Amino acid sequence: MITDTNDWWLVDDIDQLDTPALIVYPARVIDNIRTLKKMIDDPNRLRPHAKTHKSKEATQLCIKEGINKFKCATIAEAEMLAIGNAKDVLLAYQPIGPKVDRLCMLVKKYKDTEFSCLIDNSTAAREIANVFSRQGLTIKVWLDLNVGQGRTGITPGAAAIQLYMDCSQLKGIQPAGFHAYDGHIHDADFSTRKKRCNESYAAVEELKVMLMEMGFAEPLIIAGGSPTFSIHCKREKIECSPGTFIYWDKSYLDTCREQDFIPAAIVITRVISLPAKKNLCLDLGHKSIASENELSRRVYFLNAPGLKTISHSEEHLVIEVEDGHPYKIGDVFYGIPYHICPTCALYEKAYTIENKKVTGQWKMIARDRTLTI
Repeated sequence: MITDTNDWWLVDDIDQLDTPALIVYPARVIDNIRTLKKMIDDPNRLRPHAKTHKSKEATQLCIKEGINKFKCATIAEAEMLAIGNAKDVLLAYQPIGPKVDRLCMLVKKYKDTEFSCLIDNSTAAREIANVFSRQGLTIKVWLDLNVGQGRTGITPGAAAIQLYMDCSQLKGIQPAGFHAYDGHIHDADFSTRKKRCNESYAAVEELKVMLMEMGFAEPLIIAGGSPTFSIHCKREKIECSPGTFIYWDKSYLDTCREQDFIPAAIVITRVISLPAKKNLCLDLGHKSIASENELSRRVYFLNAPGLKTISHSEEHLVIEVEDGHPYKIGDVFYGIPYHICPTCALYEKAYTIENKKVTGQWKMIARDRTLTI
């Protein structure tokens, strides 16, 4: 495992990189993947989410470490995973309209990859079944359960049982089990997070038992994300699907302290203006860093901690510093995003840093909505 030094982020040839830019440290990515594997009894129970990195290179590092199942949110991400030779890809999104046809095209084009998707209502289930059955194909579907987030999914109970039964009778789809994403659970206090996670998951177990008592084969279960991975990984049989682990970010660094993942991707930015004695303006606008959080929770500067963000716009970020500060035009700041996933989606590529040198690029090809299909 990598032991952090005080200046692990520094890039010796930083002058060759324009800003703002996203940089990735492959050795730290590998360290995170290996930490993930150490936390679970069987790597076959890992199904990491590709929404964070969106790159073929990161996918192949996972595959090289023996991880062959993945989860994603878009058709482009699904195709990126297939291009990277992933064996098993779950589209963790219920395809509607043209997405159903595109998913069917993926299945036909990438025959070495097994694709599946989510469903949470009979209308979507029938549409998917009709499209695939007309092509003489069958795709596995996972019943998306609403375990508290209130975003998508069907509430565990009688209606979920009926939908599962209905899906089992439709030609073109085959129910495989349950998908239970508890993204609403991210308490900093681990005991609170564990309690909420277990309470949320209990309904999934009850639903599984009900189906088995009706004569169905034991449903497979995919559960959780990064904050609840350290809890779900202790359960037997279920698959776990963290995503942020691969790069980590400031939010989870603060919240999930029981997990040993390390930051592996950061942004760099330069001072472009000194608008006042106590203000610096950086070239790190909304278009360069995830900005859904309040001003104080967008970026944490490793080489300038404690600075206060006072304004943020499309191309600029203004921070407050002490009077008589040493900063000058052109100074580089290294920042950990509070939310790395949407930050990555803002960049077409990340520069790789090895031994403090720029060594190449990883293209975030799946940030596009369409690759070839």
